[in-house]
Amino acid sequence: MPPKIVLVTGVASELGGRLLARLGSGTEFDRVIGVDTRAPGKQVLRRLGRAEFVRADIRNPLIAKVITDARVDTVVHCATTCHPAGPARRSAIKEVNVIGTMRLLAACQRSPWMRKLVVKSTAAVYGSGPGSPAVFTEDSELIPTSSSGHAKDAVEVEGYVRGLSRRRPDIGVTTVRFTNVIGPDVDTVLARYFALPVVPTVLGFDARLQLLHSSDALSVLELATLEDRPGVFNVGADGVLTLSQAIRRAGRAELPVPRSVVPSVAKLLRGARVVDFSEDQVRLLNFGRVVDTTRLTEEFGYRPRWTTKAAFDDYVRGRGLRPVLDGEKLAAAAGKVLSAAGHARL
Repeated sequence: MPPKIVLVTGVASELGGRLLARLGSGTEFDRVIGVDTRAPGKQVLRRLGRAEFVRADIRNPLIAKVITDARVDTVVHCATTCHPAGPARRSAIKEVNVIGTMRLLAACQRSPWMRKLVVKSTAAVYGSGPGSPAVFTEDSELIPTSSSGHAKDAVEVEGYVRGLSRRRPDIGVTTVRFTNVIGPDVDTVLARYFALPVVPTVLGFDARLQLLHSSDALSVLELATLEDRPGVFNVGADGVLTLSQAIRRAGRAELPVPRSVVPSVAKLLRGARVVDFSEDQVRLLNFGRVVDTTRLTEEFGYRPRWTTKAAFDDYVRGRGLRPVLDGEKLAAAAGKVLSAAGHARL
C-alpha cells in the first residue's frame, strides 16, 4: 500500500525544505507535514503546495503526539547534521542528532500506523585515514574520524535505526549515506571552503573527493519516499576530483600549510565565522573518501545525473566564482594567514 501521510523532519534546511515542497506539489499523498523548530525559507514557503509546516522540536516527546494524531505512516528524517557549514554550537547539534533521533524513533515505534522510515545519513560514518580502503562499500566498518564529532553522531543515529528495525520489523527502513553534497543553491562546508580566495590545504596531501549534486540528493530522498526501497545505500556521483584539481577548477589559490599549523588556521576561520574547519573535515582533506555506488544503481535503481566534476562545475557557475588573478593580493593574503596562524600557536 503506498504511503498516504508523510512527515519530513528538518525542513528548515535547504534539502529538507526542498523535499517538503516537492512532495507537497504532487498528488501521491493525502497529507504532507514538515516539522522543524524554524520555518523553511521564503522560497520554500511559496512552493509548499498541499504541504503544511508544523513548528515542532523532535527533541520534545510531543513529537509523538504529532505523529499519532496525524496517523503518519512514513517519516523522512532529514534533521541530522554531519558537517555544519559555519561555526555552530556542538552541544546543540548533538542534541538534535542524537536526542532528537531517539525521540523520533520512539514515536515511530509506538505508532501503529508507521510502515516506512527514510533516514538521511552520511558517508562520513566510514571515517577517513591512512589505513582506509580505496573505496568504501555499505558493508565497510563504521569508524568515524573523531570520537566526539558530528560523524560520530551519525554512527549513533544509524545504531538507533537498526534497533528500531529489530523491534519493528514491519517498518521498512531506507538509510542513504550521502557523500559531500554540493550545488549552486546549498550552503555546505565544502561550498564555503572552495569559495575562499586562498584555500588552505595540508602540505603533502592531495585527497580524492567524491561529491553529490544537491538535485541528485533530493531525487534519491523523493524516490525513497514514493517507493519501497529498503536497505542501506551509498549515494555519490560517478568519478572523483583531487583537492588540487577542485581548487584550480574554482579559480582559487591553494595555500599548503604544515599539518601542525592546520588547527590554528581552522581556529581563525571559525573565529571569523567563515567556515567550520573541523577535525573531521581536516581528515577528509588529508585522506579523502570514495564510496562504491553499485548497490545504489542495481538495487535502489538510481544513477546520479551529475558526475563529481559536473556537480562541482555547476557549483562554481552558480556561485559566480571568478578566478583569483591578483598575485600581489594573493601573496599578501597568504602571508597574513600564515602569520596569524603562527601567532595563534604561541
